[in-house]
Amino acid sequence: MGAILVDPASNAVISTGANGPICAHDPTAHAEIVAMRRAATALQNYRLTGLTLYVTLEPCAMCAGAISHARIGRVVWAADDPKGGAVLHGPRLFEQPTCHWRPATEWGLLAEEASSLLKSFFRQRRGTAAGGGR
Repeated sequence: MGAILVDPASNAVISTGANGPICAHDPTAHAEIVAMRRAATALQNYRLTGLTLYVTLEPCAMCAGAISHARIGRVVWAADDPKGGAVLHGPRLFEQPTCHWRPATEWGLLAEEASSLLKSFFRQRRGTAAGGGR
């Protein structure tokens, strides 16, 4: 999975991130978190106000919480995640009264393509893990 943070005023890419919990030995190394860490370092500010986060899959609870704390202005994702998503599914974090910041949200951008790529990726990973892959 991937994420990219963009400044909508200039269309400048501030940072990118790829999913890396396994190779980084870090359960928090989701693509969104990696992109937010890089953006905060680049901007020298933990507030990422006004930026737009584009991500492959609906953010999980951890990522949605970090998005709220970072005050990201807008989140756009391609594929919904009924099992692990936390924006439209599960806890619907941005709708909770305790949520500090509610970004604008948009979804479904290239949804079929993203869903197909993600399913293929995870099918291949499961095959490799089970000894059926390369």
